[in-house]
Amino acid sequence: MTTRITTKLSRAALLGAAVLATSACGGGSANEDVAYVARDVESLYAEAQRRLDRGNTILAAALFDEVERQHPYSPWARRAQLMSAFSYYLARDYNKAIQNAQRFLSIHPGNKDAPYAYYLIALSYYEQISDVNRDQKITEQAQTALEEVNRRFPQSEYAADARLKLDLVADHLAGKEMEIGRFYQRSGQWLAAAIRFRNVIEEFDTTSHTPEALYRLTESNLALGIPDEAVKYASVLGANYPGSEWYEKAYKLIDKHADGVRPS
Repeated sequence: MTTRITTKLSRAALLGAAVLATSACGGGSANEDVAYVARDVESLYAEAQRRLDRGNTILAAALFDEVERQHPYSPWARRAQLMSAFSYYLARDYNKAIQNAQRFLSIHPGNKDAPYAYYLIALSYYEQISDVNRDQKITEQAQTALEEVNRRFPQSEYAADARLKLDLVADHLAGKEMEIGRFYQRSGQWLAAAIRFRNVIEEFDTTSHTPEALYRLTESNLALGIPDEAVKYASVLGANYPGSEWYEKAYKLIDKHADGVRPS
């Protein structure tokens, strides 16, 4: 997907982490110096934080994991779980970010940082959205996760950002439907094409693809020999997008092929 998130997760500050300046995905090996050495929890957490502040996100994640492993009953362990998920997110290891955030929620569902954990899961799916030529399972997972953030925490800043991203996700899914519909049209499978274009106007009617979907429905129904349906879709197109190129094309198409019956 060409639209990549630009959020730097500054809200990680609510976890007590000084990572506001961290915007890159640092390298480094997780095995660099995570060999087991018993350390007090404060020192271990501070070392993980130091690595994160320096942009060494892989090693930071491993050290935060070590905080939890060595001190599972410490209050620091709870914080380290979510900081580990955040570090993996910055390192673009989205599967581990999701796993750690989900584990945090399973253990601490009512924690004050639960909204952030849900948001981090949604962002981790969102970052993996691919172009419309590929399978859209991840896109659907991103949509579900973003909707969960909005449903659970509608007044939060996370929900506000989730709603913006949901619009982009819907446009992406609509684009996939359009691509499949156009493929069916080129193959002469007009009914299958019409089903895809109807999905766009019924499920994604606020996206940028709606005018073209209405035009393609006009086109498909003419090919199927149903001029009344074609006129109906052309009329809807004219009523909602009167100045669009798609309405002009639909009008010409109806005028040429529907026995002079023009859309209103």
